[in-house]
Amino acid sequence: MADKTEGRYAYEGIDRIIHEKARLSIVASLASHAEGIIFNDLKDLCALTDGNLSRHLAVLQEAGVVEVKKNFLNNRPQTTCKLTPGGRKRFTEYVAELERVVSDAVSLETRRNAALRTT
Repeated sequence: MADKTEGRYAYEGIDRIIHEKARLSIVASLASHAEGIIFNDLKDLCALTDGNLSRHLAVLQEAGVVEVKKNFLNNRPQTTCKLTPGGRKRFTEYVAELERVVSDAVSLETRRNAALRTT
């Protein structure tokens, strides 16, 4: 039984800015730390180099997903990264779309297994 709804599997909600592997790890890390994360801690969590993290943060910041604040703590520079409210909303919508992808895949597998049992 084919799903005839046009564009049903287009998954328009897959946000290309977030979907890239390194940026997904950055956004997921920040989503679980509402107060933000210090740059070096984020770098470790995501297993990225300074340069890679900086470049991906720049893309996310330009898209309005992340805010980056530079401060000093004990006379040492400290960079803190945090999701913006809009970034948190985009990530939530992105995750909902991924849940739809998984649901579709499970549904397809369930229908396939049911068809195999009846043949």
